[in-house]
Order: sequence, then structure tokens, then C-alpha cells
Amino acid sequence: MGAVAKSRWRALGWIALVLAGFSNAIAAPYVPGDDAVVLERLPEKGDPALKALKRMRTALAANPHNLDAAAMVARRAIEASRATGDPRFLGQAQAALSPWWAAPESPAIVVLLRATIRQSEHDFDGALADLNRLIAADPRAAQARLTRATVLTVVGRYTDAKSDCGQLAVMAPSLIVAGCMAVPASLTGDAEGAYTRLLQVLGRSGADPAAREWALTLAAEIAQRRGDFLAAENHYRMALALDPRDAYLQGAYADFLLDRDRPRDVLPVVGDDLKNDALLLRRVLAEAALPDQRDAFLAHRDEMAARFDAARRRGDSLHRREEARFRLTIERDIAGALTLARDNWKVQREPADLRVLVDAARAANDAPTLRLAADWIASTRLEDKAVVAALEGRK
Repeated sequence: MGAVAKSRWRALGWIALVLAGFSNAIAAPYVPGDDAVVLERLPEKGDPALKALKRMRTALAANPHNLDAAAMVARRAIEASRATGDPRFLGQAQAALSPWWAAPESPAIVVLLRATIRQSEHDFDGALADLNRLIAADPRAAQARLTRATVLTVVGRYTDAKSDCGQLAVMAPSLIVAGCMAVPASLTGDAEGAYTRLLQVLGRSGADPAAREWALTLAAEIAQRRGDFLAAENHYRMALALDPRDAYLQGAYADFLLDRDRPRDVLPVVGDDLKNDALLLRRVLAEAALPDQRDAFLAHRDEMAARFDAARRRGDSLHRREEARFRLTIERDIAGALTLARDNWKVQREPADLRVLVDAARAANDAPTLRLAADWIASTRLEDKAVVAALEGRK
């Protein structure tokens, strides 16, 4: 492993497992009941990182009770699931850990990885149960606290998330602590303060590039919610310069560009490698607004619809946010979009989840759902100009 790869893995020890849970393109492992269902898209071809993972899995198969090797395979598979959106990688991660998965006293690393897999599958209660166990056994389990803070933020338990971030102050690098605290703080009435504090730490931090990319992405999203679009774009571009293949970052920047009515700029951001469902969706949304991309739009629209259909056939309900956007914007199925957005809101409550809920409710003229959204904004003191504009019927 080269110096760059080693450096990235040191940072990933802090953040990759957390970030894995943010990819809404990840699906749970499944067993199809129909021979026509496509099991996999073989993304290893041409990807050195995935080829390396395959070699590691082969080596592990010869000694499946090697915990260190199993944990490394699981970590790599979790990262691959985030990068590609391919559901089989979570299955590979779980398979690597199978000797310990259901043991009454699983090793701590297995419990942490299991929590991350459950988080990625939107089993937030299961993930929290694992993380609670780890932290009860070791209150200084820093990565477990960071992961729990992330899960708590996703489900809207901001006070609890901030408590975990505060506990990290004596056990984690300053940039990790600042990034952890910035998210829940920025969603509860302190967006300016959270943003300023994060930039201060970024300005003096010599952190690993992967950690800086993560923090810059957080800064971009906070600036975007505050309406500081020039700063947001600058942060996005700086983050992409550190890792242009980060699928979450690509999707976030693409959404920023779509909101700024710059669909053509989305195309080079998401690129042509569209195995990741979330990136394919952004390409479809961009192409829909570009008359000269009509043929590409029709092909990608049909591919996106087929993927959602395949997810439903296998019982995967993890794509609700993305499918709600697709139904609302591309298929003009307002009722279907609203149902998906409501169901999604019951599970996770990030600003993007609220945005699609508001957009669908506004299109359906659904006053109770709009009141629910308004009450959430009031109770949390959320500062998000795009969500507020959508709630008020402004573009």
C-alpha cells in the first residue's frame, strides 16, 4: 500500500464508516425470488480498488477466522458500497464478519462495523443499539461516539448528537470534533456560529486530505443552507480537488448546481460512470432541463425507472428520497412522490429529506404535511433558505 493510500486509510479510520451511512444509493443484501432479477453489475472491472478488495476477500476465504483481515475486508466493502451504490458490497462486509456477527459477545470492531452496516441499511435503531453497547463498555470509544453522533443527527436527535460531539473533544483530532459539532449545531439555530468555528479549525488544521475533504463538504452544505452560494461553491470545488470521485460530494455539488439552475454544469460533475444510483438521478434531473440532451435523458430516465422498479421487486425501501424526487420531477407523479417522501421522513430527517417532503407537499397542496414541515423548522430553528422558500411557495 502506497503512502497516499496509507494516509487516506488513517483518516478513514475516523470518517469513512460514518460517511458510508450518507449514501442513499446503498441497498440491503437480498435473495431474489425471480431469475430475471439482475444480481450484480460487476463493478470490479477496471477499478483497481475493487480488484484489491476482491483479492482481499479471496485471501480471507482461506482463513475466515482472521479477525484483522475480516475487519479490513468489511471496511473496504463498506467504502465500496458508498462509492458505487452497489448493494452486494454490504453483503460482502457482513459475510466477512459472519464468524462473529451473531455472537453474544462479538469483538468491539465487529460491533462497530455491524453498526455501520445497519446504519447504511437505515436500521438506525439497530445501529444505535450496537453503538450504545460499545460506548457503555468504553466511554472513550471515539469512533463509536462519532458514528453515534452521525446517526443521531440523521434521525433528528440533535441534542443527543451534540452531547456525543462534545465528548469527542478530549479524544479526537480538532477537525473531527469541529465537523461533528458543526452539523447538529448548524441545524438548530446556530448555522453562522457552526460555520465560523468549522472554518477556523480548517484554517489552522494540517489534517489528512480525506478529513479536510469531509470538513470542506460540511462547510459547503452549511454555507449553501445559509444562502452564501459563492462560499458554498468555493468549498465544494476545494473538496472535489481533494477527491473528485467522492460520490456523496459529487451528489451534493450536483444538487447545489441544480438549485442554481445550472444543469449543464452538473454533467461533468457526475461524469459518465453512473453505476451509483444517486449520481444517475442527478444526471437525469440535469438532462431533463437540457433540450440537446434529449436522447441521453430518455435512456437514463428509463434506466433510473428500471432500477427503482428492481429495488421494489426485491423489497428494498432505502431509496425513498431519491425515488420521491424522480417521481415528482421526472414522472410528475405527485401522489406517489408525496407517499414516498412521507415514508422517508418517518425514517430519516436530514434537510434533503425535508426538502423533498416540502416540494411534494407543495405540489399536492397538502396543508397538513406543510404544517408538519413548518413545525419542524420552528421547533429545531433550522436555517435553510431553500427549504423555507419551498415551504412558502417561492423558487
